[in-house]
Amino acid sequence: MKILVPHTIALDLTPGAAPAGRDGPPRPDEVVLYDASAPLPAEHRDAEVLVAWANSRENLADAATHLSRLRWVQTLAAGPDAILAAGFAPEVVVTNGRSLHDGPVAEHALALTLAAVRDLDRLGAAQREHCWDALMPDLQADPATSRHFTLHGARVTIWGFGSIAARLAPLYAALGAHVTGVASSAGERHGFPVVTDADLPRVLATTDVLVSLLPAVPATRHAFDAARIDALPDHAVFVNVGRGATVDEEALVVALREGRLGCAALDVTETEPLPSDSPLWDAPRTIITPHVAGGRPQGASELVRENLANLRAGRPLRNVVLRG
Repeated sequence: MKILVPHTIALDLTPGAAPAGRDGPPRPDEVVLYDASAPLPAEHRDAEVLVAWANSRENLADAATHLSRLRWVQTLAAGPDAILAAGFAPEVVVTNGRSLHDGPVAEHALALTLAAVRDLDRLGAAQREHCWDALMPDLQADPATSRHFTLHGARVTIWGFGSIAARLAPLYAALGAHVTGVASSAGERHGFPVVTDADLPRVLATTDVLVSLLPAVPATRHAFDAARIDALPDHAVFVNVGRGATVDEEALVVALREGRLGCAALDVTETEPLPSDSPLWDAPRTIITPHVAGGRPQGASELVRENLANLRAGRPLRNVVLRG
Protein backbone atom coordinates (compact mmCIF):
# COMPACT_ATOMS: atom_id res chain seq x y z
CA MET A 1 0.00 0.00 0.00
CA LYS A 2 1.41 3.40 -0.99
CA ILE A 3 1.07 6.04 1.73
CA LEU A 4 1.78 9.70 1.02
CA VAL A 5 3.12 11.58 4.05
CA PRO A 6 3.64 15.39 4.00
CA HIS A 7 7.04 17.00 4.52
CA THR A 8 5.45 19.29 7.13
CA ILE A 9 5.61 16.79 10.00
CA ALA A 10 7.82 13.87 11.06
CA LEU A 11 5.78 10.67 11.36
CA ASP A 12 6.91 7.22 12.43
CA LEU A 13 4.66 4.71 10.69
CA THR A 14 6.63 1.55 11.52
CA PRO A 15 5.72 -1.26 11.84
CA GLY A 16 3.77 -1.46 8.60
CA ALA A 17 3.41 -4.60 6.54
CA ALA A 18 0.34 -5.38 4.51
CA PRO A 19 -1.23 -8.84 4.84
CA ALA A 20 0.24 -11.55 2.63
CA GLY A 21 -1.17 -12.00 -0.82
CA ARG A 22 -2.27 -15.40 -2.10
CA ASP A 23 1.10 -16.08 -3.68
CA GLY A 24 3.65 -14.48 -1.42
CA PRO A 25 4.83 -13.06 1.92
CA PRO A 26 3.56 -9.82 3.51
CA ARG A 27 4.15 -6.78 1.35
CA PRO A 28 5.77 -3.76 3.08
CA ASP A 29 4.04 -0.44 2.80
CA GLU A 30 5.63 2.18 0.56
CA VAL A 31 5.78 5.42 2.52
CA VAL A 32 6.46 8.41 0.28
CA LEU A 33 7.34 11.88 1.57
CA TYR A 34 5.72 14.63 -0.51
CA ASP A 35 5.81 18.42 -0.66
CA ALA A 36 2.52 19.65 0.82
CA SER A 37 2.77 22.94 -1.07
CA ALA A 38 3.34 21.56 -4.59
CA PRO A 39 1.50 19.32 -7.07
CA LEU A 40 2.01 15.61 -6.45
CA PRO A 41 4.56 13.86 -8.70
CA ALA A 42 2.88 11.80 -11.43
CA GLU A 43 4.63 8.59 -10.30
CA HIS A 44 2.81 8.74 -6.94
CA ARG A 45 -0.72 9.23 -8.22
CA ASP A 46 -1.41 5.55 -7.50
CA ALA A 47 -1.34 6.13 -3.73
CA GLU A 48 -4.15 4.65 -1.63
CA VAL A 49 -3.58 6.75 1.50
CA LEU A 50 -2.94 10.48 1.87
CA VAL A 51 -1.88 12.02 5.17
CA ALA A 52 -2.37 15.80 5.19
CA TRP A 53 -0.94 18.50 7.44
CA ALA A 54 -0.54 22.19 6.58
CA ASN A 55 -1.21 21.47 2.91
CA SER A 56 -1.84 24.27 0.46
CA ARG A 57 -5.28 24.48 -1.16
CA GLU A 58 -3.65 23.88 -4.53
CA ASN A 59 -1.95 20.73 -3.30
CA LEU A 60 -5.19 19.30 -1.91
CA ALA A 61 -7.10 20.15 -5.07
CA ASP A 62 -4.40 18.43 -7.14
CA ALA A 63 -4.57 15.36 -4.91
CA ALA A 64 -8.37 15.23 -5.16
CA THR A 65 -8.14 15.40 -8.95
CA HIS A 66 -5.32 12.95 -9.63
CA LEU A 67 -5.26 10.28 -6.88
CA SER A 68 -7.60 7.87 -8.66
CA ARG A 69 -6.86 4.91 -6.35
CA LEU A 70 -7.22 6.85 -3.11
CA ARG A 71 -9.13 5.07 -0.34
CA TRP A 72 -8.52 7.22 2.71
CA VAL A 73 -7.41 10.75 3.66
CA GLN A 74 -6.12 11.36 7.18
CA THR A 75 -5.88 15.05 8.03
CA LEU A 76 -3.99 15.83 11.21
CA ALA A 77 -5.98 19.03 11.65
CA ALA A 78 -8.87 18.97 14.10
CA GLY A 79 -11.07 20.78 11.60
CA PRO A 80 -11.55 18.91 8.30
CA ASP A 81 -12.92 21.92 6.39
CA ALA A 82 -9.90 22.27 4.07
CA ILE A 83 -10.03 18.57 3.15
CA LEU A 84 -13.77 18.59 2.59
CA ALA A 85 -13.47 21.68 0.40
CA ALA A 86 -10.84 20.04 -1.81
CA GLY A 87 -13.39 17.85 -3.58
CA PHE A 88 -12.21 14.29 -2.95
CA ALA A 89 -14.34 11.55 -4.49
CA PRO A 90 -17.34 10.46 -2.39
CA GLU A 91 -15.96 6.96 -1.93
CA VAL A 92 -12.86 8.28 -0.13
CA VAL A 93 -13.01 8.01 3.68
CA VAL A 94 -11.89 11.18 5.50
CA THR A 95 -10.67 11.14 9.09
CA ASN A 96 -9.48 14.12 11.13
CA GLY A 97 -7.02 14.85 13.92
CA ARG A 98 -9.55 15.24 16.71
CA SER A 99 -7.78 14.94 20.10
CA LEU A 100 -4.29 15.61 18.65
CA HIS A 101 -4.53 19.32 19.46
CA ASP A 102 -6.53 19.26 22.69
CA GLY A 103 -3.66 20.16 25.02
CA PRO A 104 -1.98 22.89 22.92
CA VAL A 105 -5.29 24.56 21.99
CA ALA A 106 -6.45 24.49 25.62
CA GLU A 107 -3.17 26.11 26.70
CA HIS A 108 -3.45 28.82 24.05
CA ALA A 109 -7.08 29.53 24.89
CA LEU A 110 -6.14 29.96 28.55
CA ALA A 111 -3.20 32.19 27.60
CA LEU A 112 -5.41 34.42 25.45
CA THR A 113 -8.02 34.57 28.21
CA LEU A 114 -5.51 35.59 30.85
CA ALA A 115 -3.94 38.14 28.51
CA ALA A 116 -7.36 39.70 27.95
CA VAL A 117 -8.58 39.52 31.54
CA ARG A 118 -5.29 40.84 32.94
CA ASP A 119 -5.16 43.63 30.32
CA LEU A 120 -1.79 42.54 28.94
CA ASP A 121 -2.57 44.24 25.63
CA ARG A 122 -2.89 47.61 27.38
CA LEU A 123 0.13 46.96 29.57
CA GLY A 124 2.18 45.96 26.54
CA ALA A 125 1.23 49.20 24.81
CA ALA A 126 2.18 51.11 27.96
CA GLN A 127 5.57 49.36 28.03
CA ARG A 128 6.27 50.37 24.43
CA GLU A 129 5.50 53.97 25.43
CA HIS A 130 7.82 53.66 28.48
CA CYS A 131 4.78 54.36 30.66
CA TRP A 132 4.45 52.77 34.12
CA ASP A 133 1.01 51.35 35.11
CA ALA A 134 -1.00 53.40 32.59
CA LEU A 135 -4.73 53.26 33.41
CA MET A 136 -4.45 50.19 35.57
CA PRO A 137 -4.42 51.12 39.30
CA ASP A 138 -7.68 53.06 39.31
CA LEU A 139 -9.50 50.47 37.21
CA GLN A 140 -8.43 47.50 39.29
CA ALA A 141 -9.12 49.26 42.58
CA ASP A 142 -12.69 50.22 41.66
CA PRO A 143 -15.03 47.75 43.41
CA ALA A 144 -17.45 48.00 40.48
CA THR A 145 -14.87 46.71 38.00
CA SER A 146 -12.22 44.89 40.04
CA ARG A 147 -13.83 41.47 39.55
CA HIS A 148 -13.39 41.83 35.78
CA PHE A 149 -9.60 41.54 36.18
CA THR A 150 -9.54 37.98 37.51
CA LEU A 151 -10.87 34.56 36.59
CA HIS A 152 -11.68 33.90 40.24
CA GLY A 153 -15.46 33.90 40.39
CA ALA A 154 -15.79 34.62 36.66
CA ARG A 155 -18.48 32.94 34.61
CA VAL A 156 -16.84 31.25 31.63
CA THR A 157 -18.93 29.83 28.79
CA ILE A 158 -17.30 27.38 26.37
CA TRP A 159 -19.21 27.25 23.08
CA GLY A 160 -18.55 23.89 21.46
CA PHE A 161 -18.00 21.44 24.29
CA GLY A 162 -15.94 18.61 22.82
CA SER A 163 -12.56 17.07 23.57
CA ILE A 164 -10.68 20.39 23.67
CA ALA A 165 -13.22 21.77 26.15
CA ALA A 166 -12.71 18.68 28.30
CA ARG A 167 -9.05 19.73 28.70
CA LEU A 168 -9.76 23.45 28.97
CA ALA A 169 -12.67 23.59 31.42
CA PRO A 170 -10.70 22.18 34.40
CA LEU A 171 -7.98 24.80 33.83
CA TYR A 172 -10.52 27.60 34.24
CA ALA A 173 -12.10 25.84 37.22
CA ALA A 174 -8.69 25.52 38.90
CA LEU A 175 -8.44 29.32 38.80
CA GLY A 176 -11.83 29.70 40.45
CA ALA A 177 -14.06 30.22 37.41
CA HIS A 178 -17.56 28.81 37.01
CA VAL A 179 -17.69 26.97 33.67
CA THR A 180 -20.74 26.23 31.53
CA GLY A 181 -20.57 24.39 28.22
CA VAL A 182 -22.73 24.80 25.13
CA ALA A 183 -23.24 21.81 22.85
CA SER A 184 -25.84 20.07 20.70
CA SER A 185 -27.30 18.24 23.70
CA ALA A 186 -27.73 19.32 27.31
CA GLY A 187 -26.57 17.50 30.41
CA GLU A 188 -23.31 17.13 32.28
CA ARG A 189 -19.95 16.44 30.63
CA HIS A 190 -16.67 15.91 32.42
CA GLY A 191 -18.24 17.32 35.58
CA PHE A 192 -19.49 20.57 34.01
CA PRO A 193 -23.05 21.67 33.17
CA VAL A 194 -23.78 21.81 29.43
CA VAL A 195 -26.69 23.60 27.78
CA THR A 196 -27.85 23.88 24.17
CA ASP A 197 -28.00 26.87 21.80
CA ALA A 198 -31.61 27.38 22.89
CA ASP A 199 -30.29 28.44 26.32
CA LEU A 200 -27.50 30.59 24.91
CA PRO A 201 -29.21 34.00 25.29
CA ARG A 202 -29.83 33.33 28.99
CA VAL A 203 -26.28 32.10 29.57
CA LEU A 204 -24.64 34.92 27.62
CA ALA A 205 -26.37 37.53 29.74
CA THR A 206 -24.18 36.60 32.72
CA THR A 207 -21.04 35.48 30.87
CA ASP A 208 -17.73 37.18 31.68
CA VAL A 209 -15.65 35.13 29.21
CA LEU A 210 -17.02 33.45 26.09
CA VAL A 211 -14.68 30.93 24.47
CA SER A 212 -15.57 29.69 21.00
CA LEU A 213 -14.41 26.25 19.88
CA LEU A 214 -16.98 26.04 17.10
CA PRO A 215 -16.10 24.26 13.85
CA ALA A 216 -16.63 25.88 10.45
CA VAL A 217 -19.79 24.31 9.05
CA PRO A 218 -22.75 25.98 7.30
CA ALA A 219 -24.78 26.04 10.52
CA THR A 220 -22.09 27.97 12.42
CA ARG A 221 -21.25 30.63 9.82
CA HIS A 222 -21.27 34.03 11.62
CA ALA A 223 -22.84 32.37 14.67
CA PHE A 224 -21.20 35.05 16.81
CA ASP A 225 -23.15 37.93 15.29
CA ALA A 226 -24.44 41.31 16.43
CA ALA A 227 -27.34 39.77 18.35
CA ARG A 228 -25.11 37.43 20.35
CA ILE A 229 -22.55 40.15 20.96
CA ASP A 230 -25.32 42.36 22.36
CA ALA A 231 -26.47 39.51 24.60
CA LEU A 232 -23.14 39.67 26.46
CA PRO A 233 -22.33 42.19 29.20
CA ASP A 234 -20.26 45.14 27.96
CA HIS A 235 -17.23 43.97 29.95
CA ALA A 236 -17.24 40.43 28.50
CA VAL A 237 -14.17 38.92 26.84
CA PHE A 238 -14.55 36.92 23.61
CA VAL A 239 -11.89 34.29 22.82
CA ASN A 240 -11.91 32.42 19.51
CA VAL A 241 -9.68 29.38 19.02
CA GLY A 242 -12.21 27.57 16.81
CA ARG A 243 -12.71 28.88 13.27
CA GLY A 244 -12.83 32.45 11.98
CA ALA A 245 -15.84 31.86 9.74
CA THR A 246 -18.01 31.52 12.86
CA VAL A 247 -17.64 35.26 13.62
CA ASP A 248 -19.30 38.25 11.98
CA GLU A 249 -16.12 40.32 12.02
CA GLU A 250 -17.83 43.54 10.93
CA ALA A 251 -20.21 43.35 13.87
CA LEU A 252 -17.32 42.46 16.17
CA VAL A 253 -15.28 45.50 15.15
CA VAL A 254 -18.28 47.82 15.61
CA ALA A 255 -18.95 46.43 19.10
CA LEU A 256 -15.32 46.87 20.13
CA ARG A 257 -15.21 50.44 18.82
CA GLU A 258 -18.45 51.32 20.63
CA GLY A 259 -17.38 49.71 23.92
CA ARG A 260 -20.09 47.06 23.81
CA LEU A 261 -17.54 44.28 24.26
CA GLY A 262 -14.66 44.28 26.73
CA CYS A 263 -12.03 42.54 24.61
CA ALA A 264 -11.60 40.11 21.72
CA ALA A 265 -8.72 37.60 21.66
CA LEU A 266 -8.60 35.86 18.29
CA ASP A 267 -6.37 33.06 17.08
CA VAL A 268 -8.42 32.59 13.91
CA THR A 269 -9.99 34.96 11.37
CA GLU A 270 -12.34 34.48 8.46
CA THR A 271 -9.59 35.22 5.93
CA GLU A 272 -6.13 33.89 6.73
CA PRO A 273 -3.58 35.36 6.68
CA LEU A 274 -5.52 38.37 7.95
CA PRO A 275 -5.26 41.10 5.26
CA SER A 276 -3.14 44.09 6.24
CA ASP A 277 -6.10 46.43 5.68
CA SER A 278 -8.49 44.47 7.92
CA PRO A 279 -10.10 46.74 10.55
CA LEU A 280 -9.49 43.98 13.12
CA TRP A 281 -5.81 44.99 13.35
CA ASP A 282 -6.68 48.38 14.80
CA ALA A 283 -9.87 47.54 16.69
CA PRO A 284 -9.60 48.57 20.36
CA ARG A 285 -8.98 45.87 22.97
CA THR A 286 -8.15 43.24 20.35
CA ILE A 287 -5.46 40.56 20.67
CA ILE A 288 -4.58 38.63 17.50
CA THR A 289 -2.40 35.54 17.14
CA PRO A 290 -1.82 33.96 13.69
CA HIS A 291 -3.67 30.63 14.02
CA VAL A 292 -1.05 29.05 16.24
CA ALA A 293 -3.21 27.56 19.01
CA GLY A 294 -2.74 24.07 17.61
CA GLY A 295 0.06 23.46 15.17
CA ARG A 296 1.75 20.82 17.32
CA PRO A 297 -0.16 17.53 16.91
CA GLN A 298 0.32 15.27 19.91
CA GLY A 299 0.26 11.54 19.10
CA ALA A 300 -0.08 11.92 15.31
CA SER A 301 2.05 8.87 14.48
CA GLU A 302 0.02 6.68 16.82
CA LEU A 303 -3.27 7.83 15.26
CA VAL A 304 -2.08 7.16 11.71
CA ARG A 305 -0.67 3.74 12.65
CA GLU A 306 -3.92 2.81 14.40
CA ASN A 307 -6.00 3.81 11.40
CA LEU A 308 -3.66 1.98 8.99
CA ALA A 309 -4.16 -1.18 11.04
CA ASN A 310 -7.92 -0.61 11.03
CA LEU A 311 -7.92 -0.08 7.27
CA ARG A 312 -6.02 -3.32 6.62
CA ALA A 313 -8.28 -5.28 8.98
CA GLY A 314 -11.50 -3.84 7.61
CA ARG A 315 -12.35 -2.24 10.95
CA PRO A 316 -13.95 1.21 11.36
CA LEU A 317 -11.43 4.01 11.32
CA ARG A 318 -11.03 6.45 14.20
CA ASN A 319 -12.22 10.07 13.83
CA VAL A 320 -14.25 9.52 10.66
CA VAL A 321 -15.89 12.73 9.39
CA LEU A 322 -16.85 11.49 5.90
CA ARG A 323 -17.47 7.87 5.01
CA GLY A 324 -16.73 6.62 1.52
